[in-house]
Amino acid sequence: MPRANKSLVAALGFGALCAGAAALGTLTMRGKGRPGGRWFRKLDKPSFQPPNWVFGPVWTLLYGAIAYSGWRVWRTADSPERTRALGLWVAQLALNGGWTPLFFGARKPAIALADLAALDGAASAYLASAAKVDRAAAVAVAPYLGWIGFATALNTAIVAKNRKR
Repeated sequence: MPRANKSLVAALGFGALCAGAAALGTLTMRGKGRPGGRWFRKLDKPSFQPPNWVFGPVWTLLYGAIAYSGWRVWRTADSPERTRALGLWVAQLALNGGWTPLFFGARKPAIALADLAALDGAASAYLASAAKVDRAAAVAVAPYLGWIGFATALNTAIVAKNRKR
């Protein structure tokens, strides 16, 4: 297979992995646990909680950036740095995919917060590692780190405001 075709297949693969993480989250939000559901509506939320409609468009853009970044790293020459970056890419995506089932599916905001803390670390390590092999790959995920930092603050506030629930 010509290199250009392999690259296209890889790009589609990175996109499919991100779509899979998003789909896992969507599937676990069905029923009462979803953002518009009774359980979530009854949670005491902080004043900086965005409206629910914001999350879909933001995550669509971020998953696109995550896929693009992983693909760019994959395209670089084989090296220990590339291998490390790709491993961290997989780790951060797995942690990302785990948050929604923990928060909405299991209704365990405190456990979801622990997942987010690990995600913050993995995503930060990925950005630093990606920067060593492809600067554009690192730049592409910088907004993602900002968003998950915000998500961590939001999740922390929800846990603090709902300790007795």
